[in-house]
Amino acid sequence: VQLVESGGDLVQPGGSLRLSCAASRFTFDDYAIAWFRQAPGKEREGISSISGSHRSTFYADSVKGRFTITFDDAKNTLYLQMNSLTPEDTAVYYCAAGLDMSTMWFWGQGTQVTVSS
Repeated sequence: VQLVESGGDLVQPGGSLRLSCAASRFTFDDYAIAWFRQAPGKEREGISSISGSHRSTFYADSVKGRFTITFDDAKNTLYLQMNSLTPEDTAVYYCAAGLDMSTMWFWGQGTQVTVSS
């Protein structure tokens, strides 16, 4: 399994970004796939996940109502639509695949999101 994130950028507060995670050698039905983030000096935070088998989704309270996770089967790509961004969303964002949020076996290299005016 190979995961490659893209889409990170500098954005103003209140703005939007869409992150992508292209998955190769990957069968979505066999995994849960998720977005994590890590801000400087803070622990890594699992913010959203989607299960391959049931397509159920999870959102952390910190992003609920602002972020949306989706998976495009045709492109084998995971997305994270991020709206109403605040400086507290500044972090390196990672996608990961595994059994569940606490058991991730494969990680991407990360993409930087900076929210600043």
